[in-house]
Amino acid sequence: MWVTQLHFDVEPQDVLTSQSVRHFGFVYTRGSLTVPFSPGSMADVQPTPRLVLVFSGKRKSGKDHVTNLLHARLGAPLSSILRLSAPLKQHFAQDHSLDLDLLLGPGPYKERFRSEMIQWGEDQRRNDPGYFCRLATRGATEPVWIISDARRSTDLTWFRTQYPDKTRTIRVQCSDQIRTTRGWSFTEGVDDAESECGLDQVQDWDWIIKNEGDTEDLERQLRPVIDLALKQD
Repeated sequence: MWVTQLHFDVEPQDVLTSQSVRHFGFVYTRGSLTVPFSPGSMADVQPTPRLVLVFSGKRKSGKDHVTNLLHARLGAPLSSILRLSAPLKQHFAQDHSLDLDLLLGPGPYKERFRSEMIQWGEDQRRNDPGYFCRLATRGATEPVWIISDARRSTDLTWFRTQYPDKTRTIRVQCSDQIRTTRGWSFTEGVDDAESECGLDQVQDWDWIIKNEGDTEDLERQLRPVIDLALKQD
């Protein structure tokens, strides 16, 4: 990626809205606009974070709780939570002219399209393993990215390839007994699918977080991650 400096004698509101600044990854300071630029269209430009924290974990392991806690400790100006699953339903709804609000809800509408949506997502990944990774990170401008839901080896590979010196991986674990108290029960076709088991054999996590419900212990385990992230400020 190349970076060029464009200079303007105008105020920010005369150039871009805050929404367009975030969408295209522009960083405006008074009198200048830093624009990530590479050959090709703006849609192909990937932002450049300082640190990428890729989290993974089983259902009801509490990975959302862990990533939300980390985000709260770091703050919004420094970090953002990016969910790889978020673009899937949005783009599936667009491609199939469906009601996104109903697709995101808990009702029967979603169940009518569940199998087709899963298959569509897998087809996209087979054609382009980084498809949802790029969509999820598009427009992110915070220095620290918290990827909350990596599920496949291709997810880890994409981030490690795109940001080899900046990516750290974290596995959130807890016992099945604890998962059960959080509402988990084994579901055939879900808990034995790739989306749940695709990273079971990975051994080279940078950190493994045991999330058994002890808040003080969780904070202690997150301390090295927080310290590393704060160095990016």
